[in-house]
Amino acid sequence: MSEVPVRTLLERREAAVERLRTTTNLWLATASDGRGPHLIPVSYWWDGARLTTATSERSRTARNVRAQPRVRAALGSTGDVLMIDAMAAIVSWDEIDEPAAEGYAQASGVPRSMPRWVYIRLIPQRMQLWQSPAEFAGRTVMRHGAWLDTPID
Repeated sequence: MSEVPVRTLLERREAAVERLRTTTNLWLATASDGRGPHLIPVSYWWDGARLTTATSERSRTARNVRAQPRVRAALGSTGDVLMIDAMAAIVSWDEIDEPAAEGYAQASGVPRSMPRWVYIRLIPQRMQLWQSPAEFAGRTVMRHGAWLDTPID
């Protein structure tokens, strides 16, 4: 078994952006007081700064976001993962901007007009990326919503 070479912070940042740009599915974890965590697979669209997904307005996910907007998303596998801690906001179907609505429709295959659905906008606060335990050090590529230029961990 060959070892995966450890990437620089810049290489990891570029890999994170590439993954966000080229994939359309992630795991979204939400929670609210007393209910515990809730995890669902969703499609998303990335606009270069935010992720947009959608769900039923009455879903547990939507209720959790309304009660507790801190969420976590994960893309990839356990051997090549991008973890995203984000602040989430509910955006109604008629208030979403055109590029996000169209981008999400293309990424998900969900029509632009779904009765009783809402968009969830995710604004990343922290991103961590690693391909192996050798990359645990320096895995944080974004902190406080800003891409890092120097490693912090």
